[in-house]
Amino acid sequence: MFSPRELDLERGWPGRIEGDTVVQLAAQTLQAFFTGGGAAREHAEFALDDVVLRAPVLHPPSIRIFDGDDFSFANPASVHGPGDTVHLPEGVDEIQPVLRLAAVIGPSVISGYTLLNDWRAPGLSGAKSTDFAISLGPVVLTPDELEPRFSDFDELVERAVLNTRLLPGDVVAAPSVVSGDPVRAGGVGEVTSPPFGTLRNPVALTLPQG
Repeated sequence: MFSPRELDLERGWPGRIEGDTVVQLAAQTLQAFFTGGGAAREHAEFALDDVVLRAPVLHPPSIRIFDGDDFSFANPASVHGPGDTVHLPEGVDEIQPVLRLAAVIGPSVISGYTLLNDWRAPGLSGAKSTDFAISLGPVVLTPDELEPRFSDFDELVERAVLNTRLLPGDVVAAPSVVSGDPVRAGGVGEVTSPPFGTLRNPVALTLPQG
């Protein structure tokens, strides 16, 4: 997902990166592109330097975070895209980036993979140490773009879909890869993994409540 720098769009447009160019695809969301079989018409082209990359899925129906063989649900309302400001949760003065690889579900199958920063607030306990922010991006790579294929995700999705169903746009995140150094207000938290690139977010003071 992307938007031209001069336009203030809530979620942006789906696009395909080709070298230094982004090709706009005729679909409203990435979920719509996947469920349409990836056959959307092409619209305008933009220089990569002239666009802002956005969260691949701004409002996922669900986010499942695996640790070991089981998962917990994360907060879909807390999703941030590349470059979005992450605010410190109330009661802490630093937060910690945690790198995970994540699968984005299409029509009943994995349609792509992206990076997920599973932000943690070590100073808080329980669910509130994790539900304040999740970052996704900067790009989604389709299974045919990756060699070797992430076969471990087949088992995670099989577990996730047991006795239920997955919807287009659902996110399934693998166990954490690495945790970064804590970040304070004014700093930048980032996670990196080739070939996805780097997912960066500035960190700011706690937002006022109410």
